[in-house]
Amino acid sequence: MFIIKNKKIFVGISIALIILSIVSICVFGLKVGIDFKGGALTEIVYKDARPTQVDLNSTLENLNFGSILLQPTGDLGYIIKSRDLSEAEHGALLKALSQDGKNFFEEKSFNSIGPSVGRELTKKAIIAIILVSLAIICFIAYAFRKVSKPVSSWRYGIIAIVSLLHDVTIPIGLFAIFSHYYGAELDTLFVVAALTILGLSVSDTIVIFDRIRENLKNRIDISFGDTVGKSLKQSYVRSICTSLTVILVLLSLFFFGPASTKYFALMLTAGMFFGTYSSIFLASPLLVLVEGWQKKK
Repeated sequence: MFIIKNKKIFVGISIALIILSIVSICVFGLKVGIDFKGGALTEIVYKDARPTQVDLNSTLENLNFGSILLQPTGDLGYIIKSRDLSEAEHGALLKALSQDGKNFFEEKSFNSIGPSVGRELTKKAIIAIILVSLAIICFIAYAFRKVSKPVSSWRYGIIAIVSLLHDVTIPIGLFAIFSHYYGAELDTLFVVAALTILGLSVSDTIVIFDRIRENLKNRIDISFGDTVGKSLKQSYVRSICTSLTVILVLLSLFFFGPASTKYFALMLTAGMFFGTYSSIFLASPLLVLVEGWQKKK
Protein backbone atom coordinates (compact mmCIF):
# COMPACT_ATOMS: atom_id res chain seq x y z
CA MET A 1 0.00 0.00 0.00
CA PHE A 2 1.08 3.58 -0.72
CA ILE A 3 1.24 4.55 2.97
CA ILE A 4 3.47 1.65 3.98
CA LYS A 5 5.74 2.11 0.97
CA ASN A 6 6.26 5.75 1.93
CA LYS A 7 6.21 5.20 5.68
CA LYS A 8 9.41 7.15 6.37
CA ILE A 9 7.98 10.23 4.63
CA PHE A 10 4.78 10.20 6.70
CA VAL A 11 6.66 9.56 9.94
CA GLY A 12 8.99 12.43 8.98
CA ILE A 13 6.00 14.74 8.45
CA SER A 14 4.72 13.87 11.94
CA ILE A 15 8.14 14.52 13.48
CA ALA A 16 8.32 17.90 11.69
CA LEU A 17 4.85 18.86 12.96
CA ILE A 18 5.78 17.89 16.53
CA ILE A 19 9.00 19.93 16.35
CA LEU A 20 7.10 22.96 15.00
CA SER A 21 4.54 22.60 17.79
CA ILE A 22 7.25 22.42 20.48
CA VAL A 23 8.92 25.50 18.98
CA SER A 24 5.56 27.29 19.00
CA ILE A 25 5.02 26.41 22.67
CA CYS A 26 8.55 27.52 23.62
CA VAL A 27 8.43 30.77 21.64
CA PHE A 28 4.85 31.91 22.31
CA GLY A 29 4.13 30.11 25.57
CA LEU A 30 0.68 29.38 26.95
CA LYS A 31 -1.33 32.11 28.64
CA VAL A 32 -2.52 30.53 31.87
CA GLY A 33 -6.07 31.36 32.97
CA ILE A 34 -7.29 32.04 36.50
CA ASP A 35 -8.31 28.38 36.87
CA PHE A 36 -4.60 27.63 37.31
CA LYS A 37 -2.92 30.84 38.46
CA GLY A 38 -5.73 32.21 40.62
CA GLY A 39 -7.71 35.44 40.22
CA ALA A 40 -11.26 36.80 40.14
CA LEU A 41 -14.19 35.63 38.04
CA THR A 42 -17.15 37.98 37.58
CA GLU A 43 -20.34 37.22 35.65
CA ILE A 44 -22.81 39.95 34.71
CA VAL A 45 -25.99 40.15 32.62
CA TYR A 46 -27.14 43.47 31.12
CA LYS A 47 -30.79 44.47 31.41
CA ASP A 48 -31.30 45.70 27.83
CA ALA A 49 -28.48 45.62 25.28
CA ARG A 50 -24.94 44.83 26.27
CA PRO A 51 -22.08 47.14 25.20
CA THR A 52 -19.72 45.88 22.53
CA GLN A 53 -16.64 43.99 23.64
CA VAL A 54 -14.40 46.59 21.98
CA ASP A 55 -15.97 49.46 23.96
CA LEU A 56 -15.71 47.61 27.26
CA ASN A 57 -12.10 46.58 26.63
CA SER A 58 -11.08 50.20 26.04
CA THR A 59 -12.87 51.22 29.25
CA LEU A 60 -11.32 48.44 31.32
CA GLU A 61 -7.82 49.29 30.10
CA ASN A 62 -8.07 52.58 32.00
CA LEU A 63 -8.39 50.68 35.31
CA ASN A 64 -4.80 49.42 35.10
CA PHE A 65 -5.75 46.06 36.58
CA GLY A 66 -3.44 44.21 34.22
CA SER A 67 -4.78 41.61 31.81
CA ILE A 68 -8.59 41.38 31.84
CA LEU A 69 -10.37 38.83 29.67
CA LEU A 70 -13.95 39.43 28.52
CA GLN A 71 -15.98 36.46 27.32
CA PRO A 72 -19.54 36.97 26.00
CA THR A 73 -22.08 34.55 27.45
CA GLY A 74 -25.70 34.20 26.41
CA ASP A 75 -27.36 37.12 24.64
CA LEU A 76 -26.71 39.83 27.23
CA GLY A 77 -23.95 38.61 29.53
CA TYR A 78 -20.19 38.75 29.98
CA ILE A 79 -17.75 36.68 32.01
CA ILE A 80 -14.82 38.78 33.20
CA LYS A 81 -11.56 37.14 34.25
CA SER A 82 -8.98 39.24 36.06
CA ARG A 83 -6.37 39.12 38.79
CA ASP A 84 -7.58 38.96 42.38
CA LEU A 85 -9.41 42.21 43.25
CA SER A 86 -9.94 44.09 46.49
CA GLU A 87 -13.38 45.42 47.43
CA ALA A 88 -12.47 48.88 46.11
CA GLU A 89 -11.15 47.44 42.85
CA HIS A 90 -14.23 45.25 42.51
CA GLY A 91 -16.41 48.35 42.83
CA ALA A 92 -14.30 50.20 40.25
CA LEU A 93 -14.67 47.23 37.87
CA LEU A 94 -18.47 47.22 38.20
CA LYS A 95 -18.58 50.98 37.63
CA ALA A 96 -16.48 50.60 34.48
CA LEU A 97 -18.70 47.78 33.22
CA SER A 98 -21.77 49.97 33.64
CA GLN A 99 -19.90 52.71 31.77
CA ASP A 100 -20.64 55.22 34.57
CA GLY A 101 -24.25 54.15 34.95
CA LYS A 102 -25.18 54.26 31.26
CA ASN A 103 -25.81 50.50 31.09
CA PHE A 104 -27.63 48.64 33.85
CA PHE A 105 -26.74 45.06 34.65
CA GLU A 106 -27.08 42.37 37.29
CA GLU A 107 -24.00 40.80 38.83
CA LYS A 108 -24.67 37.08 38.76
CA SER A 109 -21.54 35.99 40.60
CA PHE A 110 -18.15 37.12 41.85
CA ASN A 111 -15.63 34.47 42.88
CA SER A 112 -11.98 34.52 43.83
CA ILE A 113 -9.75 31.54 43.06
CA GLY A 114 -6.56 31.34 45.10
CA PRO A 115 -3.17 30.25 43.72
CA SER A 116 -3.28 27.11 45.88
CA VAL A 117 -6.46 25.99 44.08
CA GLY A 118 -4.72 26.62 40.76
CA ARG A 119 -1.72 24.54 41.79
CA GLU A 120 -4.03 21.73 42.88
CA LEU A 121 -5.81 21.80 39.51
CA THR A 122 -2.47 21.70 37.68
CA LYS A 123 -1.32 18.73 39.76
CA LYS A 124 -4.56 16.83 39.18
CA ALA A 125 -4.48 17.56 35.43
CA ILE A 126 -0.94 16.18 35.10
CA ILE A 127 -1.79 13.09 37.18
CA ALA A 128 -4.93 12.48 35.09
CA ILE A 129 -3.00 12.57 31.81
CA ILE A 130 -0.25 10.27 33.16
CA LEU A 131 -2.78 7.76 34.54
CA VAL A 132 -4.76 7.76 31.29
CA SER A 133 -1.57 7.10 29.29
CA LEU A 134 -0.53 4.21 31.58
CA ALA A 135 -4.03 2.74 31.46
CA ILE A 136 -3.98 2.84 27.65
CA ILE A 137 -0.62 1.02 27.49
CA CYS A 138 -1.83 -1.67 29.91
CA PHE A 139 -5.13 -2.10 28.09
CA ILE A 140 -3.57 -2.45 24.64
CA ALA A 141 -0.84 -4.78 25.94
CA TYR A 142 -3.55 -7.00 27.47
CA ALA A 143 -5.91 -6.84 24.48
CA PHE A 144 -3.09 -7.76 22.08
CA ARG A 145 -1.43 -10.31 24.38
CA LYS A 146 -2.01 -13.13 21.88
CA VAL A 147 -0.25 -11.17 19.12
CA SER A 148 3.41 -11.45 20.04
CA LYS A 149 4.94 -11.98 16.61
CA PRO A 150 6.48 -10.28 14.81
CA VAL A 151 5.86 -7.25 17.13
CA SER A 152 5.20 -7.87 20.83
CA SER A 153 1.90 -6.65 22.33
CA TRP A 154 3.43 -4.04 24.66
CA ARG A 155 5.04 -2.33 21.65
CA TYR A 156 1.53 -1.74 20.27
CA GLY A 157 0.80 0.13 23.49
CA ILE A 158 3.99 2.21 23.30
CA ILE A 159 3.29 3.13 19.67
CA ALA A 160 -0.28 4.10 20.60
CA ILE A 161 1.11 6.47 23.28
CA VAL A 162 3.59 7.95 20.78
CA SER A 163 0.64 8.62 18.47
CA LEU A 164 -1.31 10.19 21.34
CA LEU A 165 1.59 12.50 22.18
CA HIS A 166 1.57 13.51 18.51
CA ASP A 167 -2.19 14.12 18.63
CA VAL A 168 -2.03 16.27 21.78
CA THR A 169 1.23 18.16 21.12
CA ILE A 170 0.17 19.59 17.75
CA PRO A 171 -3.15 21.08 19.02
CA ILE A 172 -1.27 22.53 22.02
CA GLY A 173 1.20 24.13 19.59
CA LEU A 174 -1.73 25.65 17.68
CA PHE A 175 -3.26 26.80 20.98
CA ALA A 176 0.03 28.57 21.82
CA ILE A 177 -0.30 30.57 18.59
CA PHE A 178 -3.90 31.53 19.41
CA SER A 179 -2.83 32.33 22.97
CA HIS A 180 -0.18 34.74 21.67
CA TYR A 181 -2.20 36.47 18.97
CA TYR A 182 -5.79 36.22 20.25
CA GLY A 183 -5.41 35.96 24.02
CA ALA A 184 -6.71 32.39 24.39
CA GLU A 185 -6.19 31.20 27.97
CA LEU A 186 -5.35 27.76 29.30
CA ASP A 187 -8.23 26.74 31.59
CA THR A 188 -10.07 23.63 32.75
CA LEU A 189 -11.75 23.30 29.33
CA PHE A 190 -8.25 22.99 27.87
CA VAL A 191 -7.57 19.98 30.12
CA VAL A 192 -10.95 18.47 29.21
CA ALA A 193 -10.10 18.91 25.52
CA ALA A 194 -6.70 17.23 25.96
CA LEU A 195 -8.23 14.23 27.78
CA THR A 196 -11.01 13.99 25.19
CA ILE A 197 -8.44 13.95 22.37
CA LEU A 198 -6.63 11.10 24.15
CA GLY A 199 -9.83 9.07 24.30
CA LEU A 200 -11.07 9.76 20.77
CA SER A 201 -7.67 9.33 19.15
CA VAL A 202 -6.73 6.06 20.81
CA SER A 203 -10.07 4.50 19.84
CA ASP A 204 -9.27 5.12 16.17
CA THR A 205 -5.78 3.66 16.56
CA ILE A 206 -7.12 0.58 18.33
CA VAL A 207 -9.63 -0.07 15.51
CA ILE A 208 -6.79 -0.23 12.98
CA PHE A 209 -4.54 -2.25 15.32
CA ASP A 210 -7.40 -4.70 15.85
CA ARG A 211 -7.75 -5.17 12.10
CA ILE A 212 -4.00 -5.87 11.92
CA ARG A 213 -4.38 -8.41 14.74
CA GLU A 214 -7.21 -10.21 12.94
CA ASN A 215 -5.27 -10.34 9.68
CA LEU A 216 -2.20 -11.65 11.49
CA LYS A 217 -4.32 -14.42 13.01
CA ASN A 218 -5.74 -15.27 9.59
CA ARG A 219 -2.24 -15.10 8.05
CA ILE A 220 -3.48 -13.24 4.97
CA ASP A 221 0.07 -12.41 3.91
CA ILE A 222 3.60 -13.60 4.59
CA SER A 223 5.03 -10.08 4.87
CA PHE A 224 4.15 -8.08 8.00
CA GLY A 225 4.32 -4.85 5.98
CA ASP A 226 1.81 -6.21 3.44
CA THR A 227 -0.48 -7.32 6.27
CA VAL A 228 -0.44 -3.83 7.80
CA GLY A 229 -1.00 -2.29 4.36
CA LYS A 230 -4.05 -4.46 3.67
CA SER A 231 -5.38 -3.75 7.16
CA LEU A 232 -5.13 -0.01 6.50
CA LYS A 233 -6.89 -0.43 3.17
CA GLN A 234 -9.75 -2.17 4.95
CA SER A 235 -10.00 0.42 7.74
CA TYR A 236 -9.01 3.93 6.60
CA VAL A 237 -12.34 4.85 4.93
CA ARG A 238 -14.22 4.00 8.12
CA SER A 239 -11.75 5.98 10.25
CA ILE A 240 -11.93 9.07 8.03
CA CYS A 241 -15.74 9.03 7.78
CA THR A 242 -16.14 8.60 11.54
CA SER A 243 -13.76 11.47 12.27
CA LEU A 244 -15.41 13.72 9.68
CA THR A 245 -18.80 13.37 11.35
CA VAL A 246 -17.30 14.43 14.70
CA ILE A 247 -15.33 17.28 13.10
CA LEU A 248 -18.48 18.65 11.43
CA VAL A 249 -20.23 18.79 14.82
CA LEU A 250 -17.21 20.48 16.41
CA LEU A 251 -17.01 23.05 13.61
CA SER A 252 -20.69 23.89 14.08
CA LEU A 253 -19.94 24.39 17.80
CA PHE A 254 -17.01 26.64 16.89
CA PHE A 255 -18.96 28.83 14.44
CA PHE A 256 -22.36 28.89 16.13
CA GLY A 257 -21.63 28.02 19.77
CA PRO A 258 -20.88 30.38 22.67
CA ALA A 259 -17.58 32.26 22.73
CA SER A 260 -16.50 30.48 25.92
CA THR A 261 -16.28 27.12 24.06
CA LYS A 262 -14.76 28.29 20.76
CA TYR A 263 -11.15 27.40 21.59
CA PHE A 264 -12.32 24.15 23.19
CA ALA A 265 -14.08 23.21 19.92
CA LEU A 266 -11.09 24.35 17.84
CA MET A 267 -8.63 22.29 19.88
CA LEU A 268 -10.85 19.22 19.66
CA THR A 269 -11.19 19.69 15.90
CA ALA A 270 -7.41 19.83 15.50
CA GLY A 271 -7.07 16.81 17.80
CA MET A 272 -9.56 14.77 15.76
CA PHE A 273 -7.89 15.71 12.48
CA PHE A 274 -4.36 14.87 13.59
CA GLY A 275 -5.63 11.86 15.54
CA THR A 276 -7.03 10.39 12.34
CA TYR A 277 -3.79 11.26 10.54
CA SER A 278 -1.67 9.55 13.20
CA SER A 279 -3.82 6.39 13.25
CA ILE A 280 -3.37 5.93 9.51
CA PHE A 281 -0.07 7.61 8.67
CA LEU A 282 1.95 7.29 11.89
CA ALA A 283 0.95 4.40 14.19
CA SER A 284 0.73 1.70 11.52
CA PRO A 285 3.93 2.74 9.67
CA LEU A 286 5.72 2.79 13.05
CA LEU A 287 4.71 -0.85 13.58
CA VAL A 288 6.35 -1.77 10.27
CA LEU A 289 9.47 0.24 11.12
CA VAL A 290 9.74 -1.46 14.54
CA GLU A 291 9.37 -4.86 12.89
CA GLY A 292 12.14 -3.94 10.45
CA TRP A 293 14.46 -2.81 13.26
CA GLN A 294 13.84 -6.08 15.10
CA LYS A 295 14.86 -8.08 12.03
CA LYS A 296 18.20 -6.23 11.86
CA LYS A 297 19.09 -7.14 15.45
